[in-house]
Formats: sequence, C-alpha cells, structure tokens
Amino acid sequence: MSPLTAEQAATLDSLAVENFRKYLQIPSVHPHVDYEPCVQFLRAQAKGLDLPLKVYTVVEGKPIVVITWSGSEPALPSILLNSHMDVVPVFADKWAHPPFSAHTDAQGNIYARGAQDMKCVGIQYLEAIRRMRLAGAMVRRTVHVAFMPDEEIGGVDGMRQFVHTEDFKGLNVGFALDEGMASPDDAFPVFYGERNIWHLVIHFPGTPGHGSLLLKDTAGEKVALFLNTLFEFRRSQVLKLAGDPTLTLGDVTTVNLTQLKGGVQSNVVPPELVATVDCRLPVTVDDAAFEAQVKKWLQEAGSDIWVEWEQKEPQVTPTKLDASNPYWLAFKRTMDELGLGLRPQVCPGGTDARFLRATGVPALGFSPMAGTEMGLHRDNEHLNRTVFLRGVEIYRALIRSLAEGV
Repeated sequence: MSPLTAEQAATLDSLAVENFRKYLQIPSVHPHVDYEPCVQFLRAQAKGLDLPLKVYTVVEGKPIVVITWSGSEPALPSILLNSHMDVVPVFADKWAHPPFSAHTDAQGNIYARGAQDMKCVGIQYLEAIRRMRLAGAMVRRTVHVAFMPDEEIGGVDGMRQFVHTEDFKGLNVGFALDEGMASPDDAFPVFYGERNIWHLVIHFPGTPGHGSLLLKDTAGEKVALFLNTLFEFRRSQVLKLAGDPTLTLGDVTTVNLTQLKGGVQSNVVPPELVATVDCRLPVTVDDAAFEAQVKKWLQEAGSDIWVEWEQKEPQVTPTKLDASNPYWLAFKRTMDELGLGLRPQVCPGGTDARFLRATGVPALGFSPMAGTEMGLHRDNEHLNRTVFLRGVEIYRALIRSLAEGV
C-alpha cells in the first residue's frame, strides 16, 4: 500500500471536512424527515469512491443506503460499518449558530445537529475508505457502509425490520461497527451491549367527583403512592452509581417519569390519570424479576391499575470481549498499536446495534471522539475539525485490520 504524500493528505483532509459539512447541512431532522437529499448526497459520495450503492426499501419513504467495497474473498463474512442519517429535533433559538449551517469557529469546532450523533461517523467511514483505496489497499472481506433511517425514533422502520429481510441476509454480515459517544478524557468508550428499553404507560383509575370532597381511592392517591416507591428505587440507583467509580450509567437501572396525563378541569377529581415511565435495564438485571417488582409496586399503590406496554424490548446477549471473538481481538490490537485507550462499557441508551446483536451478529459501538465534551441531542452540538480528522485515520486502521486481518 503506497503512503500518501503530505500534499495529498492535506487535500484529503479538506475534502473530508467539506463532505462532513455538506452532510450536516442536510436537515434530516425529525419529526418529518425527507431522506431523499441524504440519498442523493450519498450517491455522489459512492460515485467519487467508484463504489456501487444500493438503496433498499423495507418501509416506503424510509430508504436504507448501502455502499459496498467488495473484498478479494467475498465468501467470507463481511464487515458492516453502520450509521444513521436522521437527527433529533432542534430548538434553533438556543443555538449560537444556525443548527444546520455547519458553522466553523476559530478553534475549528463545527456546529450542527448530527455533528456527534452521528453524521461524523458515516463520513469518517467513507473518508477512511477513500484514503485506503487511493493508497492501493485491498481487503479480503467485503465492507458494507450502511446509512439507516429512523434510528433516533427507535429504528422501528429501519434496522429493526431490515435485519429480518433476505436483503440483509445477502450482505453476509459477520461483524458490525455502530455508534458510540464522545468522552471528555483520553479513553475511547466502546459499547459491547445495551440496556433494554421498557416504556410503561400506566393507567390509574379512581373515584371521580367534586374537587371539594375527600373521596376514597382516587387516581391521584394511587399515582402518588406508586411514584413515591418508584423514586425511592431511583434514588437507590443514583447512590449505587455514585458509590462505585467502576460503574457507568449502563450498569444501573434508570427509571424516569416522562409523562403525566389526565383531568378535565381544576375542580373535578378525574376518573383516571395516566403516567408514562421510561425504564432502562442493564444486562445484569433479570427482566422477569424486575417486571414482578414493578407489578408489586402497582399492587401496593391500589386496585385496578393496569399497564399498557408502549415498548418492552427483550434482553439481548452482549458481544463477547474475549478470545472467542476474533473481531474484538483485531479491534483491540489495532487500538493498542495506535496507543489509544479503551473503556468497554454497556451503552446507556439504544442504538441500531441491538438489532444486529439480536440476530447473532457481534457488534461494537464506537465513535472516535476522545477529549470531547458529549454533545449528542444537546444545543450547540459540535465536533472539532482535528478530532474529526483523527477519527478518519483511526477508522482507516480499524477497517484495514478487521477486513484484512481477521
């Protein structure tokens, strides 16, 4: 593989940043995402790389874009480099710069929604491959670069369905990389599993009547009893996390009241109140035992309370980080060779990687953003130019190792 000259490297750096900024300037923002501009942008990228692109449609209006670099031994299981095109909503008045301008300040910080989550990674994959191909690199394993829709709203019309299609099976994926997150220190977080997501919509029926009365068995009393217990448990998890520096957020159970609905007017005791609770269960928690605990809390809060499950994901087996996983060994060996520290942990949120793991595909969540304040989903989300370009080189080494060496 021929090394790049300094002039070539500088030109490629400028191109990489330009492509990153162009991608960020596409407002692929919820709740009503138009993915077509992303698709057209990616078509141009594939053409520039001289690689084929295919668009898969599982749900109309939700395209799945895959750019493929064929390996010399195509029968081998392939490498999937996964990302998503969509981004979360913005509150533009809270931003120092327009959130889809990709404004670059004097320090090289690039401001835009998606700068960290995760348009950076999608472009870093492509720019790493560009450099490899210009240097004459070949890969044994086929490399697929995927751009998914709707990850930010649970991946229901994206990866969740795609993994069960014949099109996905035809990709012959043996290992996948997906998104991670930024870290303010020098260590790079790498996610080997995720907490499973439960969203409970809890209905609290009660005795209705005039607001001036002391009625028995009201919906409000039941809600209060349940929430007191819920928040007592929440406090125990806060203390558990604070008391053990080896733990991360992904190692504890989080419960949060996210919605409370009901009532008709201020002087009427309502016949029902409805509370929505977001629960995230770590891989160490027994799902059945936790569900039984929640049912006990509800029984103690009163009669006739019932649960409508908005989301109830099963526990997914984490990816192994040991000698049984040659992809992990290659990943870690490469990071060690680069002198970069890793912090393996359970992802506190949810990504498309959980759907891949559920089919038996080992997957790691990794975004090369060490020394960076976490800004995903926040106002003024940004990524520094130097950090972005360093990530391109890290992926260049990782792709070579995973696609050639395993």
